[in-house]
Amino acid sequence: MSAFEALRIANSSLGSHQVWLDALANNIANANTVRPTDEDAFQATYVVLDQVEQGGVKVTGFEASDAEGRMVYDPANPVADENGMVRAPDMDMSDQMSELIMAQRGFQASVQTTKHAQDTYSAAIQIGAK
Repeated sequence: MSAFEALRIANSSLGSHQVWLDALANNIANANTVRPTDEDAFQATYVVLDQVEQGGVKVTGFEASDAEGRMVYDPANPVADENGMVRAPDMDMSDQMSELIMAQRGFQASVQTTKHAQDTYSAAIQIGAK
């Protein structure tokens, strides 16, 4: 694999991991968002990635969690219905945090690959300069 190819693949990975990180940040920021029972719950966004034929990955779409969410008893909440219920997102914070760690590690690995490819180019330029 050439250094150019390594850079192209790492770039596709960096972009995809950045989209994944952005979606996870939005999910985590809205984990405690509640809505009235007559509205849809906040829907977590899940990034769908696919392998590129020439190597690398790309974002091919997004999936959303269930709009029904889960009903939570919170009578002190200003949006609670007459029974004290609110609609909360149906997502597991531990899953979101686990995915966040995976996305961060993937992003870091892509950065390292980019650095190694740059070092390879720098070494090649130094050989030609002498």
